Parts: sequence; C-alpha cells; structure tokens
Amino acid sequence: MSKVEEFLTAGEEQEVIRAIIAAEKNTSGEIRVHLEPSTKIDLLERAKEVFHLLKMDRTKEENGVLIYIAVNDRKFSIYGDRGINKVVPKDFWDSTKEVIEAHFKKGRFKEGLIEGITKAGKELEVHFPWQSGDVNELSNEISKN
Repeated sequence: MSKVEEFLTAGEEQEVIRAIIAAEKNTSGEIRVHLEPSTKIDLLERAKEVFHLLKMDRTKEENGVLIYIAVNDRKFSIYGDRGINKVVPKDFWDSTKEVIEAHFKKGRFKEGLIEGITKAGKELEVHFPWQSGDVNELSNEISKN
C-alpha cells in the first residue's frame, strides 16, 4: 500500500461510512476515521493532534473516538476523548484495536474498520446511550491528508 487513495475503494469507503452511521445510531458518541500517508511523531500523539484538528474535542459529552491510520507506516491508533476516558478502564480500546489489527494483518482493511467501528459503537452505547434530542455532532465522512 503506497497511497491513501488506494487504502479503500470508493465503495468500501461508503460501507465504512454506513458502519459509522449504524454504530452511532444507539449512542451519543461520535466515531471518525482519518487516513494519512505517515507520521513522523508518536502514533498516539499524531492521533491526538488530528483529533483536535478535526474539532472532535468539541462534542457535548466529550465522547468522540478517532481511528487514525498512517497508511504507508502500516500502523493505526484509536484515540478517545476525556468523557470516555473518565468512565472506562485504561485498556478499554484494546479489544477493539485487536479486532481491527487481526483484519489489517490479512489485508482486509474495510472489514477491520467495519468490525472495529461496530465494536466501538457497542462499547460507547453502554456509557453514552442515545437519548431523545441527541444530534450527530460530527461528520461521518472519512477524512484524509
């Protein structure tokens, strides 16, 4: 894989977006996916930077989740906002990360993202269930650099 544009086909992107919409249906949590070629800094630090650049830190309940992927580096990270980190164990995202990683190792990027997003949505639903009046605060589109 050498280019961000080749990571997912247009059809696969739409499937991932539909998974985000479905995952957010039962939670006030917000999930985004960001793709870029590589990072020269620590992976989690870059995910945190992108999280802020995408204004994901402005959700009402501080419950945004970013799946950040450095495509050429073949690495990814999951970054959750303060509201999530206040109520979940420190290793909360490890099982989601493992699901994604298992698919990525086999080159099944779309499947890894969809299963990871679905799992994250279920975990968010436990702590941030959807309530009447909740609105989608962030775009569901995959962002790219």
